Amino acid sequence: MTKNKNNQAIWNTRVKKKTSNLFQKIGNSIDVDKRLYKEDIMGSIVHVEMLFKQKIISFKIKNKIIYGLKKIEKEIANKKFEFNKKYEDIHMNIEKRLFQIIGEEAGYIHTARSRNDQVITDFKIWTRSSSKEINNLIDKVMTSIINLAEKNIETIMPGFTHLKNAQAISFAHYLMAYIEIFKRDKKRFNNNLDNLNENPLGVAALSGTSFNIDRNYTTKKLGFKRPTNNSIDTVSDRDFVLDFLYATAVCSMHISRIAEELIIWNSDGFNLIHLSDKIVTGSSIMPQKKNPDLLEYLRGKSGSIYGNLFSMLTILKGLPLSYFKDLQDDKEIVFKSKDILTDCLQILNEVLKNINANKKRMLELANLGFTTATDLADYLVINHSMSFRKAYQKTAEIVNFAEKKNKNLNELTLEELIKIEPNLTNDVLKVFNLKNSVNSKKSYGGTSFDNIKRMIIKYKKEK
Repeated sequence: MTKNKNNQAIWNTRVKKKTSNLFQKIGNSIDVDKRLYKEDIMGSIVHVEMLFKQKIISFKIKNKIIYGLKKIEKEIANKKFEFNKKYEDIHMNIEKRLFQIIGEEAGYIHTARSRNDQVITDFKIWTRSSSKEINNLIDKVMTSIINLAEKNIETIMPGFTHLKNAQAISFAHYLMAYIEIFKRDKKRFNNNLDNLNENPLGVAALSGTSFNIDRNYTTKKLGFKRPTNNSIDTVSDRDFVLDFLYATAVCSMHISRIAEELIIWNSDGFNLIHLSDKIVTGSSIMPQKKNPDLLEYLRGKSGSIYGNLFSMLTILKGLPLSYFKDLQDDKEIVFKSKDILTDCLQILNEVLKNINANKKRMLELANLGFTTATDLADYLVINHSMSFRKAYQKTAEIVNFAEKKNKNLNELTLEELIKIEPNLTNDVLKVFNLKNSVNSKKSYGGTSFDNIKRMIIKYKKEK
């Protein structure tokens, strides 16, 4: 075997001239992909176990390689490993160190594989564990939402359309809407887990290998469901990257939306919620200020995550099949999105634990804007046999009258009401009570207190 000197690039025998400093600078990815070291070592151990099983390498060589790899893993974990940019990436840095530890027998580690299938295997394993980590963080956010909702089942606030008062709802019901949203986020990450659950290891550079390998063995050992079917597609495929980035982008968008709502509700104009001093900042010039900077951070970070998704889509749009250097950027893009989303979910969870509803203000605002008008129209349909359109018109007349008199609907007297609809009785006044309004919405998914209590129990059982 030709000696593979540890101070040379792997292709030194073929490429005679020293790589330019500029190319070395742009060609290496070790600063980014070194975080794949655990996945890379796991894949390499399984690979050499398979090589031994298939009688491609000896028992002694297998054991020496595994010993070396485990030693390298400890060195990296203990920050005693020296990463060298000259060796480009995590794969070659580990292989070079393996030569130093066990000698020439380290050369057998790369039998029947390429860095093309190696990196995709590492990346899929990393994406799998990262998706599960994100889902665990989403679970924590959902728990905080449920806890806040439980405290506010009977807290009445205005529900908005077009940011205008529409109908009275429970604050808990509003919060629980985000449970549904984050459940869908979890489903997107879970769908990605299903889609990426094919083992790339063993397709080598692009055409497969002539060695008698067992891809089903490595599939089982690495926790995949099945091996990939086409070697060319395997080294070309970055759909799992796009799926992860898309799921991350949608989740960040949802975080941005809830952040925006909390910013609005915390504003002096609305004053619907109070943020603990733990999650606000001050001003350098205005002593009175308490600013929702963390929420603004959450709202802004969605832009960075969107950019990462579009970057990856743009990289892929013009690539023919097989492997190209363009794909080297995929890991940095994904790592950045994952790190940002992880931070955002942790911050959101902390915010949700430090919010209190301004119940008095919520109730005051819910009484403005004629929010029980629809209840009155429904009442006329149910109790006076009107079509809904006729009831709608009659209710609009009553709203116009109240507006002219500068009154809320609950401030109107029966005498004033019967001037517009003579058949009304004293019973109609109950319609304008906000609690009655909220509790009348008993249809499945509606805002009645009983519905909310049932949904909270349902969510807790699902977790």
